[in-house]
Amino acid sequence: MDDAEDIEAGRKLFAGECRFYFAAQRIDQLPEPRGPEVAFAGRSNVGKSSLVNALAGHKALARASSEPGRTKQLNFFDLAGRLVLVDMPGYGYAQAAKAVKEDWQGLMFDFLRGRVALRRVVLLLDARIELKASDHAVMDLFDRAAVAFQLVLTKADGVKPDRLARKLTEVRAVMGRHAAAFPEVTVTSARTGLGIEELRASLATLAA
Repeated sequence: MDDAEDIEAGRKLFAGECRFYFAAQRIDQLPEPRGPEVAFAGRSNVGKSSLVNALAGHKALARASSEPGRTKQLNFFDLAGRLVLVDMPGYGYAQAAKAVKEDWQGLMFDFLRGRVALRRVVLLLDARIELKASDHAVMDLFDRAAVAFQLVLTKADGVKPDRLARKLTEVRAVMGRHAAAFPEVTVTSARTGLGIEELRASLATLAA
């Protein structure tokens, strides 16, 4: 997406105040919807918190950690009263206890399947590494839950152009096999700002 009006709309939306307002560890703790919601999902340490911070223009809005699996709850952020950003628990962390992983996945599925306000899930994939079985499993989960998801490659600044191009081709092919996939892949880097304005523009179309 490179339309100047869309870029400007995204810039204006994300220039608004963005603040944390709720955290839920169980489905019965979820807050009442206060507007359209966009959730961010991905494997542990894929850069979800860093991307949310980059989108909102904050350095520490969402906590980034070098400790995989740290986020164990759904964190809700109100963006200018027009859009709610939801930072979801990471998945696929090998050292997390099985019971904990199952609990996270159960919470994710219940949230995805039953959240009326949820407009889209942004699924983050690390551009530097291959897709894992857990990534494919989560995309299947989105299909079953009938929730639209948008693929975003993160940490693209750590990949050479030819390798990044091959990765993008691979991800687009995978995307084509999923009914719930949004027909657009965004390449990003929270460190350099690559793709941030494009993603803001895409998400701004969902705002109230």
